[in-house]
Amino acid sequence: MGEEGGTAMSMQAMKQAIRKNILAQREQLPADMRAAHSTAITNHLLRLPEYQQANAVLGHMNFGAEFASELWVARALADGKRLALPKVNHHTNQLDLYWVDDLENQLAAGLWGIREPVVERCERLDRLNEVEFVLLPGVAFSRNGARLGYGGGYYDKLLARLDDECGIAHRPALVAGAYSMQLVERIPQEATDRKVEWLVTENEMIHCGW
Repeated sequence: MGEEGGTAMSMQAMKQAIRKNILAQREQLPADMRAAHSTAITNHLLRLPEYQQANAVLGHMNFGAEFASELWVARALADGKRLALPKVNHHTNQLDLYWVDDLENQLAAGLWGIREPVVERCERLDRLNEVEFVLLPGVAFSRNGARLGYGGGYYDKLLARLDDECGIAHRPALVAGAYSMQLVERIPQEATDRKVEWLVTENEMIHCGW
């Protein structure tokens, strides 16, 4: 195996080690602590000027021990934002986005039990440049904005589409909400990896820049 292939393998091994470690630690957080942290993170997110100025936002529904992004999703609707949520397309292995305004009637459990838009009840979002603010999930983050996802590549593909369709001038704010214990010193980065602009924890709002 060439040096390049070996480097790629070692980078993937490093990412997987970080992922396994952080997920294990996150599972150990008591439910009441996760709930308190999620409320604090949501309140910080709502204070971001990029959120307050946005008319259309893209969120995600949480699962497992994740930060309870559903709190932010509900507040975005209450604030009068146009809200888009993702649904996994099993044919393309990408995320399709749909406008949602009724969480009770327009969502149902999908992949991994995550609540997703019901296609027949929602309008599809076809023009990504309509979105001005994106709340991203992730397993681990570093202070420079590096993001480590779950390994499926769904959001990497979505962010690449955002770059292609929006361009730098109209790129939406990329923001992540996470517990402070999900912060790590360094995450190996590949050329296709995109960084977040803001990282919001229960303790702080970190402006990572671009």
